[in-house]
Amino acid sequence: MRIGLYPGTFDPITLGHIDIIRRASALVDRLVIGVAINRDKGPLFSLEERVAMLEAECAYLSKQTDTEIVAHPFENLLIDCANDVGAQIIIRGLRAVADFEYEYQMVGMNRVLDSSVETVFLMAEARHQAIASKLVKEIARLDGDVSKFVTPPVHKALLEKLGKTRA
Repeated sequence: MRIGLYPGTFDPITLGHIDIIRRASALVDRLVIGVAINRDKGPLFSLEERVAMLEAECAYLSKQTDTEIVAHPFENLLIDCANDVGAQIIIRGLRAVADFEYEYQMVGMNRVLDSSVETVFLMAEARHQAIASKLVKEIARLDGDVSKFVTPPVHKALLEKLGKTRA
């Protein structure tokens, strides 16, 4: 069984993330969505909320494919998480050149730590390349419309979390 790990904070999950999950699911038999606990980023949503949003969004995707998609919280090294879930590949989404520079360094470090785990990069589709969770939260905080960047359930959760009434 080919197992892939797609890590991130998913705060919140965006259409860009969903695009990568959908496409990554075609590469593996089981796709583990690693939900990083990363306290340094100060997430808006709790770990439980992020996992619940991911599970809800991925339930639909799992039905469309033959791939099992599961959420897995983690706080250890990415390579250790990959080993914990039995992943042979780590899947990373890229939006821009700046992403690549950081990811290139990460791959090098992970290869030293465990050369048996490969990293696969998927470019976000053009219409999703500008989407970043950080920007989605900022736009929503400032009463902008983020409905083009997230699914309706995530949009609703985001507005509720921010105490906004405008849809």
